[in-house]
Amino acid sequence: MTTIDTPSTDTAPTAPAACHGTAPATGPHGYSGEKEAHLKRLRRIEGQIRGLQRMVDEDVYCIDILTQVSASTKALQSFALSLLEEHLRHCVAAAAAAEDGGEELNAKVAEASAAIARLLRT
Repeated sequence: MTTIDTPSTDTAPTAPAACHGTAPATGPHGYSGEKEAHLKRLRRIEGQIRGLQRMVDEDVYCIDILTQVSASTKALQSFALSLLEEHLRHCVAAAAAAEDGGEELNAKVAEASAAIARLLRT
């Protein structure tokens, strides 16, 4: 059975078990097939954040910085939604297809619901 840890706001979340329950956390995940594309996307977002640092360092107009913050935030939200969709299609679907996956399925659904709630709070 997979347990769900709800991270507090002052600590980093712990790594959940792999999508396949008892498999190690380094196993194939829903995003594995698109790993390079995701890394490329994250590097682009990292560049946006570095751009924000540069803008502040160069005393750029406040509204221009806020516009860039908004773009960076939307890029991260889009990435998160993509990852969530892959989790639902791969990990939750695998738990639903498992013969004895009732408890695991419930845990995966609760895990996804908690992730959605965290995304909505931001």
